[in-house]
Amino acid sequence: MAPPPPRSGAAGLLARQLKEMQSDKNLPGISCGLVSDTNVFEWEVMLMISDDCKYYGGANFRANLSFPQSYPLMPPTMTFLTPVPFHPNVYPSGAVCISILHPPEDDKYGYESASERWSPVQSPETILISVISLLHSPNDESPANVEAAVLWREEQKSGGREFRRRTRQCVRESLGEE
Repeated sequence: MAPPPPRSGAAGLLARQLKEMQSDKNLPGISCGLVSDTNVFEWEVMLMISDDCKYYGGANFRANLSFPQSYPLMPPTMTFLTPVPFHPNVYPSGAVCISILHPPEDDKYGYESASERWSPVQSPETILISVISLLHSPNDESPANVEAAVLWREEQKSGGREFRRRTRQCVRESLGEE
């Protein structure tokens, strides 16, 4: 029987990080696994958002984390699966727009400094904690979903209700209620 193929450094690191996250009891509301047992570069995650989140409390959102072969030098991408949260920092396609998932280079538009972007000290754990934090506190400075950002701003200024209504719809869908 032939020995298994050697693992790349990235594959070994990801396997260790996944094992750590799966055994860490200090990460309530985060569940991770592989999309396929043969590919450590593709993860499926479940974010179970606690009731204290003003807009998404009680939701269960599935997402994929796709890591490049050059990980940890380059960031993964994170994409929410159906239902996609209606959120200023989530594209309608489900792709997450957060600074730590942007490549480690200067931002050509000047919205963020290099220190806010990806660095190899980040990990799947810090990414998922940051995304949960983002669901609690949207960043509308450079939105991925302009409609969500406008409705969120209106709600903050004048007490509009459309953003809250749309997010509650996402929560119901995430629980299989609609």
